Amino acid sequence: MRKVALVGTGLAKFTKDDVSIESLMLLAIKSLFENTQNVTQKDIDVVLTSTSDNSKYLSSIISELTGLTPKISHSVESLCNSGANSTVSAFAYVASGLADVALVIGAERFDSPGLVLEWDKSRGQYKHPIYWSSMFTKAHMRKYGTTKEDLAIVSAKNHKNATANPYAYFEKEYSIDEIMQSKNLTEDVRLLDCSLPCSGSAAILLVSEEIAKKITDCPIWITGIGQKTISAGFTKNTDLTTMKSTIDAATDAYKMSNIQPTDIDVAEIHDAFTICEIIELEDLRFAKKGKGSNYARNCYETQDRKINPRGGLIGSGHPLGATGIAQIVEIVQQLQEKAGKRQVQDAKVGLVQNMSAAATSSTVLILQS
Repeated sequence: MRKVALVGTGLAKFTKDDVSIESLMLLAIKSLFENTQNVTQKDIDVVLTSTSDNSKYLSSIISELTGLTPKISHSVESLCNSGANSTVSAFAYVASGLADVALVIGAERFDSPGLVLEWDKSRGQYKHPIYWSSMFTKAHMRKYGTTKEDLAIVSAKNHKNATANPYAYFEKEYSIDEIMQSKNLTEDVRLLDCSLPCSGSAAILLVSEEIAKKITDCPIWITGIGQKTISAGFTKNTDLTTMKSTIDAATDAYKMSNIQPTDIDVAEIHDAFTICEIIELEDLRFAKKGKGSNYARNCYETQDRKINPRGGLIGSGHPLGATGIAQIVEIVQQLQEKAGKRQVQDAKVGLVQNMSAAATSSTVLILQS
């Protein structure tokens, strides 16, 4: 199996603008080509589009609009986990030798059809993610004593981090008190405990080791991958204080890369809701079970940007198909020391955790400089 490097990234600002999915993708691709030297349209072997808007022939449309004629093109749809899943597919094409250069583009509009599942409607389950997040929150509170202030600290931290991210949807800090006083959506979840859907896009370029040497002096290597799907509906979870798919995916990614959680210098984790970050800190083994809120509080109080330096989903916004790819872009920039005011000092090893629908599926990636 060949080594695979990330050598190019592109982003478009996350907004509420009413822009077509095609236009959003073109913005990220334009940004990527502007930021990446020694790559042209004719070099692209693979085009993968990541989105929940799967009613279109998007990968081929985007190829035509950008003057690309790839060997392989298709879309990847796995709700909020689409971005990381599409990256794993691109990795497989390059690692296997089927391709040398793969372009992955993720995008979503603010009114994405993936926000509410027809599957859940048909089975009479809760239609909106706010309901499962509320159940996870209640369960964690009961078992570990997690408080509403603990949740607010996660939101305050990530909104503060987002102020250093020029592509973030939110552009202001919120105090812990403001977050705690924000509108209650359920008994335990407030408006500012939630990520918000928005329009946005992100793109990355994956290449073989041989090609990487021709393109850049600072490639970022994908050294660990873990994926796990346990169901389609969150009610299959037997313990709502943990995310089993994340535990399984992280175990495989750590094993493949031959590193430990303590080796991670910077991480982008899927904080669709504040409780998600707390649980993920535990399931990724950054903190002991029941201590994720303490870990987040310490990061906030010490202004440590190790977790979600770009602001996470809560601060940056959550365009479903772009989210996982935007997370990867952040880690690449961190490991290349190109993150500006967000830079985590001496970052050499990074982690991305992307998931869907109450972690019914999860993907974990390990990146190294």
